[in-house]
Amino acid sequence: MKRINLLLTGVVLCMGMSAQQKTDTNVFGDVKSKGEHLPYASVRVVGTNLGTATDESGHYMLTNVPEGKVEVEVHSIGYNKEKKTVYLKKGETIELNFEVEESSLSLNEFVVTGTKTAKRKTESPVIVGVIDGGILGKIQANTLSEGLSFSTGLRVETDCQTCNYSQLRMNGLGGSYSQILINGRPVFSSVMSLYGLDQIPANMIDRIEIVRGGGSALYGSSAIGGTVNIITRIPFNNSYEVSVNNAIIGGKTNDNQISVNTNIVSRQRNAGIALFANRRERGYYDANGDNFSEFPLLKTNTFGLTSFLKPAANQKIEFNLNSIYEFRYGGEMVDKPAHLALQSEERMHNVITGGLDYALNFNDNRSAFIAYVSVQNTNRKHYTGIVPDETDAEAYENHFLNPPYGDTRNTTWQGGVQINHKLEDFLSGTNLLTAGAEYLYDDILDEIPSYSYITDQTAKNMGLFLQSDWDVFKGFNLLLGARADKHSMVDKIIVNPRVSALYRLGKNTQFRASWATGFRAPQAFDTDMHIAFAGGGVSRIRLAENLEAERSNSYSASVNYDKATERHIWGFTFEGFYTKLDKAFALEQVGSDNFGDIFEKINSTGSAVQGLTWELRGNYDGKIQLETGFTLQKSGYDDPIANSEDLEARKEYLRTPDRYGYYTLTFSPNKKFNASISGVYTGSMLIMHAGGAPENPEDRYVDTRSFFDNNIKLSYLFGMEKLNTGLELFGGVKNIFNTYQSDFDSGKNRDSNYIYGPALPRSIFFGIKIKSI
Repeated sequence: MKRINLLLTGVVLCMGMSAQQKTDTNVFGDVKSKGEHLPYASVRVVGTNLGTATDESGHYMLTNVPEGKVEVEVHSIGYNKEKKTVYLKKGETIELNFEVEESSLSLNEFVVTGTKTAKRKTESPVIVGVIDGGILGKIQANTLSEGLSFSTGLRVETDCQTCNYSQLRMNGLGGSYSQILINGRPVFSSVMSLYGLDQIPANMIDRIEIVRGGGSALYGSSAIGGTVNIITRIPFNNSYEVSVNNAIIGGKTNDNQISVNTNIVSRQRNAGIALFANRRERGYYDANGDNFSEFPLLKTNTFGLTSFLKPAANQKIEFNLNSIYEFRYGGEMVDKPAHLALQSEERMHNVITGGLDYALNFNDNRSAFIAYVSVQNTNRKHYTGIVPDETDAEAYENHFLNPPYGDTRNTTWQGGVQINHKLEDFLSGTNLLTAGAEYLYDDILDEIPSYSYITDQTAKNMGLFLQSDWDVFKGFNLLLGARADKHSMVDKIIVNPRVSALYRLGKNTQFRASWATGFRAPQAFDTDMHIAFAGGGVSRIRLAENLEAERSNSYSASVNYDKATERHIWGFTFEGFYTKLDKAFALEQVGSDNFGDIFEKINSTGSAVQGLTWELRGNYDGKIQLETGFTLQKSGYDDPIANSEDLEARKEYLRTPDRYGYYTLTFSPNKKFNASISGVYTGSMLIMHAGGAPENPEDRYVDTRSFFDNNIKLSYLFGMEKLNTGLELFGGVKNIFNTYQSDFDSGKNRDSNYIYGPALPRSIFFGIKIKSI
């Protein structure tokens, strides 16, 4: 079909040339995107009927172009238009090359997360959502956590008023059910997941690929709710970018951030390195004037690199290394050591992550061998404490003699191999077989001697996976896969199969359905290691004896439609999902001691989450773009859970709204100016509000109000063509209507988990960016 289109284009070109004056003036060149040639892109001379298309190698030639000032425009579906102006003389031939950028709404981009192999989005039997770096910039997302809510079925929540740890909920399931990967590897450990969503800067990210539900079971344990794959920037050309921005939060707190990116690529494009650095300083914010912060002071330094080397045409080596340092302090806002504050949390993180991948293609590119290793190491010094009342003389004295400082040491590493082989003639279709083995080791020691609190846990998991990606016939794909895991905390080998099917109706419509099973081992995860303030004490979580693995069955079905023309793209996706959990983990209050309340992670009889999501998207002429998504869901346990000794047990999931969604609308009339508005909607949810603060003496359930967090950003690019440099000025407002929570507890006896609204009050930001163009 593409060859026919080229032939027709050539015929029309020849007919047009016969009617125009011959000038013997020619323009030739190539069209690239991210350093790779782009075939079948449209190239035309603006204001004339003269045009052509690039060939299979991404090259073009225009003959008998008019003399004088001429505008040449390149356009291809899924890419932004690019124009260049040239001055032509009769009889001359010039070279004019183009580098085009993918549009934020690309219908046919390649994704890897759904199948562990590269596939176009429209051909993947598993729906893969993508948030690219361009969207993160347009919504002024400074960190990973600020960008994840702009994808259907995802919600990032802040869960502690003092330390502001956050978690990602996918399809209504908590953060422990989400598998977060960095470059496809699960080194985002349980400790890192507490604060890591805020520690990963946006300028480190090329794109984020998202698979909702159990369709990502090949990644192993904890992928029940879904998988988020953070793909770091890969160098495609020589470029640089420096950005400085400042935000004034709530009219009184500064948030300063400096980010730097540079890419260096060899002339032969067989080696390259991408470097990034980020520095952030943010002050406290006190919303209710009690001198206790609602979000903490932050100081973060992050830097890293991603590099590649192609020793031969069929081989590639990739290496990435990242370092994160963060100091975080929240609570009473005093210039003293943490243990002298009436109530506070202090964290000092040092995190190193890295990975090495080797890929070899052979057998005429029908086969591939991949070997990989990845590692992360976290060292954390921390303090979590509250000064007892002086009326309890013994506790008051012991606090200062033996303050509750603690240490955390966590090491995670993974090694594995994967083999892909394509069968060209498999029962009248093609079949891409994938098989592999990987070993995951995770060791954690987290202790606070003063509280007699310790988590000392080493988890080991050996996994084997097999997958058949079978194009049964044109338009129908069947994905069959299974993974077997032997986890050190589970007695038996657990086998999890999955089945996904894709039917393509014409060029525009895809129907998908999937079923997958999954499991979670009975080990400590994220919130299990968080110590919260409530009722004048510290609440802790422990694992129940004889805790068993949790099992899941996930089902989904969807329809996806996208229509593309030369001027616009629009489409929608509807999806229904259902996840049943057996022996589902739950937290029950089981008592208290001298330090505070004790919660225990138990096996409930089971629970379920079900719902509907829909997405709408559109792009007109690369100038106006809209993306929006909404989720309706229901979730609950089979039997009531005792969230408090003083309240009735409830079946509902806490902190889980039945309705939530997002939107982004951008307007880019030209390459210089961009305006974007965006927002996140969160419906009412059930929260337990622990008693102890003056405003709330007793435990109670609260149905929160819904809130809509809206943002706006404007930017303008001044081009300096001779320097190949652009100067961009930008600014805007986050949470325009200030829907920030207004009923926080006050004082040292506050319930720090009683937090549910947007992460920030109204904030004004502005900045400058210098980059290569």
